[in-house]
Amino acid sequence: MIRFSLSILLLVCLVPKTGSAHKVWLRPSQTTLSGSEPWVTVDAAVSNDLFFFNHFPLKLDGLQIIAPNGNEVETQNQSVGKYRSVFDLPLTQQGTYRIAVVNHGVFASWEQSGERKRFRGTSESLQHEIPSDATHVQVTESVGRVETFVTNGEPSNESIQPTGKGVELFPLTHPNDLYTGEKSGFRFVVNGKPMQGLEITIIRGGTRYRDTQEEMQFTTDENGEFTVQWTEPGMYWLETRTEDNETKIPDAQTRRLSYAATLEVLPQ
Repeated sequence: MIRFSLSILLLVCLVPKTGSAHKVWLRPSQTTLSGSEPWVTVDAAVSNDLFFFNHFPLKLDGLQIIAPNGNEVETQNQSVGKYRSVFDLPLTQQGTYRIAVVNHGVFASWEQSGERKRFRGTSESLQHEIPSDATHVQVTESVGRVETFVTNGEPSNESIQPTGKGVELFPLTHPNDLYTGEKSGFRFVVNGKPMQGLEITIIRGGTRYRDTQEEMQFTTDENGEFTVQWTEPGMYWLETRTEDNETKIPDAQTRRLSYAATLEVLPQ
């Protein structure tokens, strides 16, 4: 199961960045709630259309839920079906929850006896997969984060602080405080530091019922920042990826980083 889920996220890191590529996402039933102990249900999938279940379920091996107080909490009623995974989350604290699937793995290829071999999985299992007589070995580290944000009551910031690992979104505008007719600012960091030149794609959901993706494209400035003007309400998918050579895995030549988030924009 671990290898399967890593393969999906590694595939997302390795495919070209195009509007027709498979999209990985978490979609909460709501992003802003109120009450003593409300609940949200979250769908997780890899799909061709946003936000429809028509390709693969996103496995939940790397699921991390950070509560408003900064502690990790557990979900309930996890299930993996044919096209989607799903889980419930009771919002027992006031403030913002960060819901993410985080995976760290490797992709390797080599030749053995004239035949090309490939492997996707964890760095721990890689050493047992590549034979001693392998040639033309290429190893790529992969770090992927897929996330969304849900708030009970007033938005808070404790849970949405960067961890310093891979590509992360640092919201200048709170991710549960997005409205049509307003501008929102975001900053991207890589290993906790602002990243200039990242190409950002934002797509509104419901692509199944449009002739075009209607992508919005942005590039981060010298502070790792960009600004969005929201014109329509709905669920939005935000995605970026990059590559560097700051790998921590032995024999890995490059490191590929990916990030995707689901954001809800509400009408005024």
